[in-house]
Amino acid sequence: MSLRAQKIQLNPNNKQATLLAQHCGYARVAYNAALSSFKSGLDDGNWKTLYDIKKEFNARKREIFPWCDEMSQNASKNAIHHFSDAVKRWRSGQNRFPKPKNRSGKQSYQADNGTNSVRVERKRVKLPVIGWVRMTEELRWTGDIGRVVVSRKDDKWFVSILVSTDDANTMVQVPLFDDRPAVGVDVGINTLATLSDGTTYENRRPLKVYLRKLRRAGRTLSRKTRFSSNWHKARKRLASIHYRISCIREDSHHKASTSIVRKASAIGIETLNVSGMLKNRKLAKHIADAALSRFLTMIKYKAERRGIPVTEASMFFASSKTCSACGHKKTELNLSERTYHCGECGFTCDRDVNAAINLCPV
Repeated sequence: MSLRAQKIQLNPNNKQATLLAQHCGYARVAYNAALSSFKSGLDDGNWKTLYDIKKEFNARKREIFPWCDEMSQNASKNAIHHFSDAVKRWRSGQNRFPKPKNRSGKQSYQADNGTNSVRVERKRVKLPVIGWVRMTEELRWTGDIGRVVVSRKDDKWFVSILVSTDDANTMVQVPLFDDRPAVGVDVGINTLATLSDGTTYENRRPLKVYLRKLRRAGRTLSRKTRFSSNWHKARKRLASIHYRISCIREDSHHKASTSIVRKASAIGIETLNVSGMLKNRKLAKHIADAALSRFLTMIKYKAERRGIPVTEASMFFASSKTCSACGHKKTELNLSERTYHCGECGFTCDRDVNAAINLCPV
């Protein structure tokens, strides 16, 4: 058994959209109430458990939130469980101490109450209290439905459905062919990906394309009176531009990663220190726009589904400075040098292609 997730856009009517927003608010206030209860326990020297927090919230929720009876209690229950997970990550040193959620942040809630508690039929999903909500596409996977998370982005509603399915029945599982070559993938800013066979994939740079519109929309928003009608309209215009940028970036990443995985029997990629790369103030914006770490993650999980081995080079492997013909390593190589020329054997090649050949698994 394996887990497969699919995020599908919802098409709710006005009443359903209002209920979805109310459930997101219910999850938010439940999370904040759990945080407040936990912090009060720390101040008194009492470490409250998940059971204690849930018991206290359920005893007081109808007094504090008299409208909660109209909501699905799965929203508050799962929000408190999410808070408990955040506390565990904080105690292990993985994350910082949890912060309260606000209305301007991400709006989402978990709608399920365990395995197969949410039904999906063709292009619709049945959510507790809300009922049947139309979806823009069908669920690709078949199996037991686990976690179901509803979220909003740019005034569009989405549902993320996690399915526990059998690998033998997954749609992405395809037979491999021995005649497919192994490829190395070198990622960059000018070109999103360059393969060892010379194939290149364009970096569409959506942030650079929409930067002027983004700045104008931001200035327009800053001139509006906060929380006024015009302020909300300007905020929606700014959010729609951000959403457009993310959609273009995600579309190009999916198309390039799928194309790479379909043509390879083995893949070699590099290990990037993205946090260190972002410290370069001259390139930080372009690196963030390319989202290289997410692109490499797509290649890895898509290759794993097809059974294709992925080899990750060491973070300190100098793929660009090393000659792919003789193995000689240069001490210096400027970014402006787009053609690699080896002083030992005379080998000349495109810089990115040379790096991709070095990354190609043997």
